Amino acid sequence: MGTRPPLYKSGKGVSSRWVFLLCIASFCLGVLVVNRLWSVHGPIKTSQGFSPKQLNSGDSLPVPKCQQKEASFQERDILSRVSKTHDVIMELDKTISSLEMQLASARATQADNAERYVEGGKLGSEPLNNRRKIFFVMGIITAFSSRKRRDSIRETWMPKGENLKKLEKEKGIIMRFVIGHSATPGGVLDRAIDAEETQHKDFLRLNHIEGYHELSTKTQIYFSTAAAKWDADFYVKVDDDVHVNLGIVGSILARHRSKPRVYVGCMKSGPVLAQKGVKYHEPEYWKFGEEGNKYFRHATGQIYAISKDLATYISINRNILHRYANEDVSLGSWFIGLDVEHIDDRSLCCGTPPDCEWKSQAGNLCAASFDWSCSGVCKSVERMEEVHQRCGEGDGAIWHTSF
Repeated sequence: MGTRPPLYKSGKGVSSRWVFLLCIASFCLGVLVVNRLWSVHGPIKTSQGFSPKQLNSGDSLPVPKCQQKEASFQERDILSRVSKTHDVIMELDKTISSLEMQLASARATQADNAERYVEGGKLGSEPLNNRRKIFFVMGIITAFSSRKRRDSIRETWMPKGENLKKLEKEKGIIMRFVIGHSATPGGVLDRAIDAEETQHKDFLRLNHIEGYHELSTKTQIYFSTAAAKWDADFYVKVDDDVHVNLGIVGSILARHRSKPRVYVGCMKSGPVLAQKGVKYHEPEYWKFGEEGNKYFRHATGQIYAISKDLATYISINRNILHRYANEDVSLGSWFIGLDVEHIDDRSLCCGTPPDCEWKSQAGNLCAASFDWSCSGVCKSVERMEEVHQRCGEGDGAIWHTSF
């Protein structure tokens, strides 16, 4: 066999060297051509108008204006659709929850009616599907001895007479003083309330024996009775020594109308008082852990509101809901463990003048005003008119407020 040509004498390494040299030569030739074109024609542009330097750099390229507008429109459209979808989901959640509660309430009412029929009593309330839908029921908790307090409210922030009927018809707002009966039904105290009801027609009478230490029971019966009597979005409880601006209360509740389970008030968490003889003593303090612990978050008792499903829940489970010494604590405990949204609205716990007056001047109108030191307006009979004049929303505000 003949000898190999000298080029292959040293094997594979010679071939690799030649390839490397050819690559270097190609690169150098490319650099010369680009430099020549640059010096003659200026920077080379791509079809979009960008130079190679821009294309090779790490900087982001400018987006054409038409593309920017289209992207912005698409983002707004997506956000709008997400918002609408969220609203639809909320409405569906409320509808489903409401249907479930109506079914449970109907079953409970049917059971109650059967029990009353056996006992020879009256049958239950008006059928659920025959009731007119209203905005909210406001129950003003009162006592036999509070006639002057009721009159001070009638003369200030609560409509009376034909205006009370107009409020229900035009605004879907029902207001009633809430009271039970005395330990001796038909006695002088009950007859006095009957006469007052004949005059003003603004009472909701409960099947309940009045007494300070029965406030938790009275509150429970109020919500159960109101939920059975009126089909409302909200049920409000307020003490009879608190000043209220109805238009602002309505505006607050309207913001949460689409939510199924809300609990609105000034949320607090006070200490559990174990010492006997002190005001607000809690006999069952041991249930809340070590001495010195605080209660769970709950709305202060002067005024708060709950949505329809929560009022129905109280009505259905009224026989097994535990009642603590303090009414506001009892209500808060009934919602522990439930899927309830707590709304902490500080406009529901303003002070009396000058506090509510300063807030009004700053544009922060108060929904409710009272004195913490008295758990209500101190000397409310004498001072309610002053509070109304200085901190009220105006006598015509409720008629001009849209909900």
